[in-house]
Amino acid sequence: MIENTASSSSDENKVSFGFRAVPEGERQGLVNSVFASVAERYDLMNDLMSGGMHRLWKRDLITMLNAPRSATPFRLLDVAGGTGDISIRYAQDGGPSTTAVICDISPEMLNVGRRRIETLGLADRITCIEGNAEALPFDSASFDAYTIAFGIRNVTHIDQALAEAYRVLKPGGRFLCLEFSECQVPLLDRIYDFHSFEIIPRLGKLAAGDAESYRYLVESIRRFPKQEAFASLIRNAGFSRVSYRNLTGGIAAIHGGWKI
Repeated sequence: MIENTASSSSDENKVSFGFRAVPEGERQGLVNSVFASVAERYDLMNDLMSGGMHRLWKRDLITMLNAPRSATPFRLLDVAGGTGDISIRYAQDGGPSTTAVICDISPEMLNVGRRRIETLGLADRITCIEGNAEALPFDSASFDAYTIAFGIRNVTHIDQALAEAYRVLKPGGRFLCLEFSECQVPLLDRIYDFHSFEIIPRLGKLAAGDAESYRYLVESIRRFPKQEAFASLIRNAGFSRVSYRNLTGGIAAIHGGWKI
């Protein structure tokens, strides 16, 4: 059972927000509030949640994307990529004709991204647009690749976000998703649970003055579909050659698929 959709016919208008059930129409606003709170400390947030490993995981994602280093045009859509982490790495690795559009629902996250992009002199290759992953403001078949890193578990309707990913990709386009997942290594999973539920909220309180946002982010990981279940959702959206690669024992995973 996928737990972050409507839970039952008797509770069909409720969806999960962490471990809480909230009215479906309120969830996005609650998620937006979390990211408005953590936007200026987003890298710190990911450092706390991953022990700094997110930087290596993102490097793996960019390596798998394999953007062309030639003058061949290649256009990336980076969804929920507000602070620019993925798009900046992609632009720095790719050739002069690799461009990216960051689409994020959080204006606070996008403001952080714009500052970073301008500081690095990449404003001519990376554009920031406010938009919802479930209703992307782009034409069909307009991107060569779609990435989403640590964002899809915050979407209310994952199936709709995946359908939109499929729609905006060109035939032959690639979908890549980096997300926290189920740790599948005995003992490490217990250490990870202790770190998640006991340490991260306390660190969030100390480092950012915000334990509740960090508590939601930890809970949202546990509510997210496990590796095989999420792979099935990607297939159901129409993608082919769907696969996933566990990182650090499954604490995170990169899922991929192709639009044929």
